[in-house]
Amino acid sequence: MVLSNVIGCVLSIAWLAVVIYCDRQGNGGGGCRSKEPIDRLVRAPFLFLLQRSGILDRMGPLTASLHSKLFILHGSSWSLHSTNSYIAVVAAAGYGAVCGAAWLSALSGEQALLYIGLLLGIVIPAAKWRDATTKVEKRRQDMLLLLPEVMSKLMLLIGAGENIQRALLRCAERRDEKANQPLLIELRKVNEAVRNGESFAAALELLSRRCAVQEVSLFTTTLLLNYRRGGDKLALSLKELSYSIWEKRKAVARARGEEASSKLVFPLVGIFFILMTLVASPAILLIR
Repeated sequence: MVLSNVIGCVLSIAWLAVVIYCDRQGNGGGGCRSKEPIDRLVRAPFLFLLQRSGILDRMGPLTASLHSKLFILHGSSWSLHSTNSYIAVVAAAGYGAVCGAAWLSALSGEQALLYIGLLLGIVIPAAKWRDATTKVEKRRQDMLLLLPEVMSKLMLLIGAGENIQRALLRCAERRDEKANQPLLIELRKVNEAVRNGESFAAALELLSRRCAVQEVSLFTTTLLLNYRRGGDKLALSLKELSYSIWEKRKAVARARGEEASSKLVFPLVGIFFILMTLVASPAILLIR
């Protein structure tokens, strides 16, 4: 209980001291202060601590890897400062878990709560860090699942006499549940860029960079190499590429099915034990 009191007091005082220091630096022109409460109480203090302690510098490779994933998820507006702020919020979540558990342990007298808080202080940042990787992989799979459909529709439209730009516009315009898929959103950005006066080739290159998916890069490269020719040559090139894309889509769908079935194992095991308890408990009571 004494240990919980000490840890809770030290963490709370340290946090308040950094908040007050950042406020004073902001008033003095240092730029730490922010009007938003989450920035003033969470993001700015922990970003200040991470920078002053040199932790961000020592985490250079990890920060670069996280920044590349967040850049893919949030687009070109995402900066390195945004990544550092994200890390600060993640660190604040772990810090808050430890501090809150310490105070709960001190008030309740349960030492186990402190150890649970220490565990959460590690697990929460690790889970947040991994969440970016999971979202990037899900985004890649969503694009790969939809890309063969887009290519098939594009081949039909080109075969019917449409040019590439109009065909892409019609492929991106969907009113069903897939309208907000990442690939269709990126295709709509290509159409908007072309309407705003950007060249079609430059818009496709930006599409490849934003998606950061190998299969989409192959798709855009095929369009760039053949869009001036058009007609049968472009349709033939897309058809040859679609064979490998369809195989990769099957692999992704199979992997998602296996992942879904594995997630059902734990609920089924829990239901099994509950049923065993319900069935066996009357027999045990009768024996007694």
